[in-house]
Amino acid sequence: MKTEDLVAALVADRAPSGRWFARGLVPALLAGGALSLGLFFAGLGVRKDFGAALSTWRFDLKLVLVLLALVLAFGLCRALGRPVAPSHPGRRLLPLVALAAAAVAIELLVVPPVFWETRLVGSNALICLTAIPVLALAPLATVLVALRSAAPASPTLAGAAAGLLAATAAALLYALHCFDDSPLFVATWYTLAAIPVVAIGAIAGRRLLRW
Repeated sequence: MKTEDLVAALVADRAPSGRWFARGLVPALLAGGALSLGLFFAGLGVRKDFGAALSTWRFDLKLVLVLLALVLAFGLCRALGRPVAPSHPGRRLLPLVALAAAAVAIELLVVPPVFWETRLVGSNALICLTAIPVLALAPLATVLVALRSAAPASPTLAGAAAGLLAATAAALLYALHCFDDSPLFVATWYTLAAIPVVAIGAIAGRRLLRW
């Protein structure tokens, strides 16, 4: 049997589990998210001025950014969980990069340069770098379990996508607590907080998702 025929046969054999993964990813994410939600309310909670913050464009834009990140990461995770890898999967994140760049540009235009550093550093950078990875642990675990039922072409990339999905879910929770709404802060510190989760997902995926 030729190598191409063998791969095709293996892919066909794993097709039912792959379809299960497409349907099972949402419950897996919700299960992990529920655990993180309990941890979130136990340790952080929603910011006290949540109602007032909703009337500000920076807070609303922050929510839009993390929601878009979550949606795109979900699509990326689904795509990379399949036996046939998509071409240029990173391109799926370009809408998020474009919106974040536009938000940062607007912030730099409307805020005097003397305040740029203050907006960038914020007041909760260390909490952000800790809270997002911690809140991402449960979703990462449940999504990786769901991925084990699939047949990802690249276990490492699939694990990294699982890490990104978990990090964006955690970022959405943390955004409800975070008092730093500047796009400068969100684009910088939320991204830095997601990097270790993506790295852990890639390492775990390489070991756990082989087939």
